Amino acid sequence: MKRKINKPLLAITAVFLLAALAETTWLHATLPLSNQLSDLFVREQAAKLSPDPDIVIVDIDDSSLARMQDVAGNWPWPREVHGEMVRGIAREQPAAIVFDILFSEQDRYRPESDGAFNAALDTPAKVYFPMVWRQGISDPRNPLITEVAPLLGLLPTRHPDLQARISILPPLAIAPKYWRVGVINFTPDSDGVGRRYPLYPEDDGWLIPSLPARVASDLGYAPPEQPSLLLAWRGKAYSFKHISYADLYEDFNRRHPRRPPDELRGKIVIIGTAATGLNDMHRTPLASEYPGLEILATALDDLKNHRMMHPAPGWYLAGTTLGLLAALYLLLARRGAAPRPGQRQRGVLRSTVLRTGILLAVVSAAALAANYLAVGRLYLLPVLTPLLFAWTYYFAAAIAEYLRERAERQATMRQLQRFVNPVVAQELVAHGGLSRAGESREISILFSDIRGFTTLSEKSTPQEIVSILNRYFSQQVDVIFRHGGTLDKFIGDAIMAFWGAPLDDPEHAKHAVAAALEMSDVLERFKATLGEDGHNFDIGIGIHTGPAVVGLIGPELKSDYTAIGDTINLGSRIEGLTKGVSRVLVSRDTMEQCGDAFDFEPHGLFKVKGREEEVELFAPKRKEKA
Repeated sequence: MKRKINKPLLAITAVFLLAALAETTWLHATLPLSNQLSDLFVREQAAKLSPDPDIVIVDIDDSSLARMQDVAGNWPWPREVHGEMVRGIAREQPAAIVFDILFSEQDRYRPESDGAFNAALDTPAKVYFPMVWRQGISDPRNPLITEVAPLLGLLPTRHPDLQARISILPPLAIAPKYWRVGVINFTPDSDGVGRRYPLYPEDDGWLIPSLPARVASDLGYAPPEQPSLLLAWRGKAYSFKHISYADLYEDFNRRHPRRPPDELRGKIVIIGTAATGLNDMHRTPLASEYPGLEILATALDDLKNHRMMHPAPGWYLAGTTLGLLAALYLLLARRGAAPRPGQRQRGVLRSTVLRTGILLAVVSAAALAANYLAVGRLYLLPVLTPLLFAWTYYFAAAIAEYLRERAERQATMRQLQRFVNPVVAQELVAHGGLSRAGESREISILFSDIRGFTTLSEKSTPQEIVSILNRYFSQQVDVIFRHGGTLDKFIGDAIMAFWGAPLDDPEHAKHAVAAALEMSDVLERFKATLGEDGHNFDIGIGIHTGPAVVGLIGPELKSDYTAIGDTINLGSRIEGLTKGVSRVLVSRDTMEQCGDAFDFEPHGLFKVKGREEEVELFAPKRKEKA
């Protein structure tokens, strides 16, 4: 049977697919939440690791600022102090000395100090200095890129702008012959968290090397020529080895140093400050206040060890979100399948929604676990956005399906209560209502017709006649429903009902006969309410048991649940034979199926129109109590 398209579910799915497409390609409203989850996983994975021990930080910490007061005065210190530090470190033959301190202006008040610093740079050790690229600042006084490119190590792309000017702050306090420079611009993402370090940002067709890229390139670590590096963090804040600037400075100036003489041999030494008052703190996945020194150290660590986080491919977010929504639609759309025999329709809905929810929970847990493990392998595969859309869609679809199912159930209840009592109607609704496909069943058919109503009609107004019939039919229909029967229709002043459909009833013949006997009792009580006018009011009831085709017959908007076939015709003929014989007559087929539930008085064989064989009829009676 062709499955009907679930239009409400299809509409909800279309809305969610469009919303997901807009979110993953344009809006990115869920990106902050997704980033927070990824940052949590990054933080957890980083805590298990230790940074490269060959990267050492000489930290101008709070203690150094206090202890160096007598030697260097207030910050910023005379640059000759840094010159002494460079000489001391250089004696230990480090791999590189990297300053994370800007020397953008010459010291006009202490030029001799700048000279002493420059003199200290005349050493075999490789000393590196930061500069700042002022992106987007246009000033005709800025130098042409072609003039400063060799000095700053700028690299042309395939289409460099030879007339472009660059706004950059180089270390002007340092003699150009000592310029080993790179930019230290660290720009946070849109949510204010810094996750990337620039490697080779581009300006008018020129690549500007960052400080980590310049150091790594000179040391032979071959940094990738890409705009930025998605940092792969190791450890927590202050996990790199820190040496207090004051401790090292004092030891270099002792006649008998106490520190190991090769403590910095072969190391990349970063000189900078993590002092609380100098504001070099940034928000990163690891902490809301993370030292800029350690961000630079992390970038060098990543380049030295060829580590970096790999972002998900461009199609990943949209593809995963849309694919998950489509999969959920296919699972939930299966609710349209017909229930198995004995399975309730409401059970189909609940089972489908529950199974889909359990499966989605399992997929969610697996996706989160995979995301966590992927971070440990340096891959960022964000799953929060797809899961948020999936769960929101699931609940929206489940609610819509519930409302649709309830509306269908109420409509079916209204239809069924025309034929059966409310209890049976609820049971039918639970099994999916009435099928429009006919089915062959064995049933017991009952016909009941009023006798002597003509005399009563002649004495009553039309309104009174209708009122009498409505009261009579209401009482008799209650009897039929009470015994589990199905009301087929009213034919003038006759009632047609049957047992054995739409619900299975192994004792349909017994229930039909019991209903007929009670209908006879109800008739007597009803006649008493009519007084003298009810003297001639009577009924005849005929019952036959046999096969029939039952189902909804008629156009969809005007259909009735009815039974057709020879069994129905014979039941009608038996009712016609009751006049002058017995108020209730049943066929032998009905009598035999009742077993010993009743006593039956035989009334002989009768010729029935349309049948060659005569029909043997019986009048049922209740068994007398012993």
